[in-house]
Amino acid sequence: MTIDILLLLALPASGKSELRRYIASLEPTMARDDLSFAPTVQLDDYPYVHMMRRIAEEVRAAGEPPVFFASDEEPFLDPGDWGTLTQLINLDFTDLADGTDPPAVGNAASWLLGRIDDARELAGMKPVIGSLPPMTQKRLYNALESEARDLIDERQSNVASGVEGKTIVIEFARGGPEGTSPPLPAPYGYQYSLAQLDDEILARAAILYVWVEPEESRRKNLERAVPGREGDASILHHGVPEAVMRREYSTDDLMWLLAEGGGSVIYVHKKDRVFALPTGIFDNREDLTSFLRAPEEDWSPFQLRQLHRELVNATAGLRA
Repeated sequence: MTIDILLLLALPASGKSELRRYIASLEPTMARDDLSFAPTVQLDDYPYVHMMRRIAEEVRAAGEPPVFFASDEEPFLDPGDWGTLTQLINLDFTDLADGTDPPAVGNAASWLLGRIDDARELAGMKPVIGSLPPMTQKRLYNALESEARDLIDERQSNVASGVEGKTIVIEFARGGPEGTSPPLPAPYGYQYSLAQLDDEILARAAILYVWVEPEESRRKNLERAVPGREGDASILHHGVPEAVMRREYSTDDLMWLLAEGGGSVIYVHKKDRVFALPTGIFDNREDLTSFLRAPEEDWSPFQLRQLHRELVNATAGLRA
């Protein structure tokens, strides 16, 4: 048996994306026999964060009141948009399962911005993009068409590959402000966001948590950041603003949730249902993953062996 759905969770820059890259590089038999991974299909909410920041930039440039972010360096104006991101994961998962066709050429930005509004409504908030003046919406469509098409094309390559016999890897980061401790108040933290996931995801998922301390997360965040669009739109090389790291990622509640579940599962409560998600910990407090940002031909065999051994141990309890 292979893992059906893997929720890959951690603070920013902890090594999630590097692990995704490593898992995707493995020979299929090694991935299956050592880690119980089938060939992977990968989902991530970070590209939507990037697009929401681009929307905010264009809206500010148009002289309209800010949406999503007051500036490039600030956290969400409304923390409820953590729920928006989770609903976007749900929508992507549904499209993946259904094999949904992409929007027509020339229509990427309007489709993507409408999708963000839809997700916002699903999260219990008012849509913002459809409420903007028509000229501002047109500005957004023109400015963001190319980036929106790139995001949709990447997403569609997942859909086209199908999910039969695959392990679906879903990556996201959640946390809370400085001075808070678990249980974190909604909509912060994993307790909130896990409970917003579709029941089908929760019924089939296991969790792999990449453990680093918040101070190390901040250090690695600065280390990995590449300025400009090359970094901002990249999974491996984007940087999270310092104010966001302090006010939204200074702590998280994953280890607390795991302790509440007895040390091997996390319980997710949704109305009259409780889901038990088996959970493994990849201890990255001594950095085992940053070397994976280099070209694959430069990866150290010694570091690969060390990494693989820890990953085997971390995923042992996730196997059926």
